[in-house]
Amino acid sequence: MQREPLLLLITASGLDKAALNAQHFLEIDGACNVLRGSLQPSAEALIHLAVARVRGAGAILHTHSVWGTLLSDFHAAEGGLTISGYEMLKGLEGVRTHEHSEWLPIIENSQDIPALAASVEAVLLSHPDSHGFLLRAHGLYTWGEDVAQARRHVEVLEFLLEVLGRWESGEVG
Repeated sequence: MQREPLLLLITASGLDKAALNAQHFLEIDGACNVLRGSLQPSAEALIHLAVARVRGAGAILHTHSVWGTLLSDFHAAEGGLTISGYEMLKGLEGVRTHEHSEWLPIIENSQDIPALAASVEAVLLSHPDSHGFLLRAHGLYTWGEDVAQARRHVEVLEFLLEVLGRWESGEVG
């Protein structure tokens, strides 16, 4: 990713992310114009650009897990959910204690992607310490300085979402 002007490498739409090769990546500018590559960028490219702008992220990852999807719907009225008290929180960049409380905002999903990207920017600006957010009934977005850090954040947050989901469902406890 280049910051000035903003350039982003993103996967093309509709691909199996487990079978990517070099032709599946596109270079886009800050207005989502394809500068390199022949495929179409994901419809969610504007969301990734919003995260890159606000967080200065070097890598942005997005998942569609069962627990993230269910919890985003269950906690939507609260505007987010708090995860605290778990040792795994220390896997998030800058977190040094299990006593940390991680606020994971939940953003209402929309097919109006420009409006959704604007909502993402506003939420990220109002919650500068969050390491991710949930798109309601859709999935998790998280980021990092590089792919390794973003992947670590995915693993930590997905683990914690499953723990919270199992706890709230009465499956444990």
